Amino acid sequence: MDEKYKQELEKNGVDVKGSIDRFLGEEEIYDKFLKKTISSSDFDKLSDCLEQEDYKEAFRCAHTLKGVAGNLGLIPIEEIASAITELLRGKEDSEVDVEAVNEKNREMQKTYQVFIEIINNN
Repeated sequence: MDEKYKQELEKNGVDVKGSIDRFLGEEEIYDKFLKKTISSSDFDKLSDCLEQEDYKEAFRCAHTLKGVAGNLGLIPIEEIASAITELLRGKEDSEVDVEAVNEKNREMQKTYQVFIEIINNN
């Protein structure tokens, strides 16, 4: 990983140093996991579940994204996924604040696009 790439990630809220430390200093492995995560279908699956009003599965998707993003230092994604998780936690479908969840998902998709561009350009 070159310095420019690391700086771009950091500028967008990624804990690069802490994450690389979790990968025992193996920058190449960390970068491999970043690329794998950012190209996964989990982000689309979350949107699909919300569109289909499958809030229990959307909760699982958001919870998974929160954990993966946290481990990779993708703090902005972790925070948004955490917010979605809390908006859905223990709720029956009729209790879900659909507008708030969809707003957070739009925020997630915008943030996701930023990271796609950064990671795919490096």
